[in-house]
Amino acid sequence: MIIAIDGPSGAGKSTVAKLLSKRLNFEYIDTGAMYRALAYKAYKSNIEINEANEYKIDEMLKSTSVDYYNNNIYLDNNDVESLIRDENISIGASQISALKNVRIKMVELQRKIAENKNVVLDGRDIGTKVFPNADYKFFITASEEIRATRRYNQLTASGFESEFNDVLSDLKQRDINDTTRTISPLKKAEDAILIDTTYMSLDEVVKTIADIIGGYNVL
Repeated sequence: MIIAIDGPSGAGKSTVAKLLSKRLNFEYIDTGAMYRALAYKAYKSNIEINEANEYKIDEMLKSTSVDYYNNNIYLDNNDVESLIRDENISIGASQISALKNVRIKMVELQRKIAENKNVVLDGRDIGTKVFPNADYKFFITASEEIRATRRYNQLTASGFESEFNDVLSDLKQRDINDTTRTISPLKKAEDAILIDTTYMSLDEVVKTIADIIGGYNVL
């Protein structure tokens, strides 16, 4: 079974997807973290992320491995989960995900990782591009202010210093980048179920989705 959860930054989709996967005993795949890992490698390799450097990024991809297991992202066989969550990497992930060659490689990899498994995936084009025939599709969103607050609290809890207004500004810019890019822009799949989490707790969101797919005892 494939459960696809899409939505903008800070909507809570990753946390919801993790909790849902544990309840269902499904494997969880954080596709956004995969793009963050690539952005992190480009940053460490001093490669500016833009179309002018597409050839350099393509060469980087040829010697790059990205995998996701045990709720952690692995870049070239190294756990980089704790290194990819600051705002610079977040913006870089949005930029690198707009490149066609990167998108093609990541979609192929995501499909391979999910092959013959029961999985919950979250991202921005899971229901529209990666798994258009997913068994269930959800589009999770919330107001800009609520999403920025969640992101700010997440960064603070992780030890990153940040200003709320900067987080809000970065979130708005990422929304623009994600929804206007030429390749696989962020949008709700026509058959996805919309869930606005602005005034919902995590437990309420997970329960809502679980009720829709028939409870926790799916298998």
